[in-house]
Amino acid sequence: MVLVNKKTLAGGLSMVIVGLILTININAVVPVGQAGMTDEEKLDLMLAEQENEDYNTLASILFGLGFLLVLISFGARRKKGKPTKKVEKKVE
Repeated sequence: MVLVNKKTLAGGLSMVIVGLILTININAVVPVGQAGMTDEEKLDLMLAEQENEDYNTLASILFGLGFLLVLISFGARRKKGKPTKKVEKKVE
């Protein structure tokens, strides 16, 4: 029997799914340049590429945090039926 915290697992899986969907969508819409662009168009293209890269980084961070939550969920719950023992030490 595997100890799993279901709320943490569900939250982590949802973050993984959303991060994966965002990564796929962001990578599908890559700004493309063309020959004979003016300086202003080149600048706009560079800004769009940087923005796309930043969104991709944020989606990857979301995916990574979700994966960590999934891993944490396997062992985040205490075993039921085993009460914790309190140990008292005498100070001399």
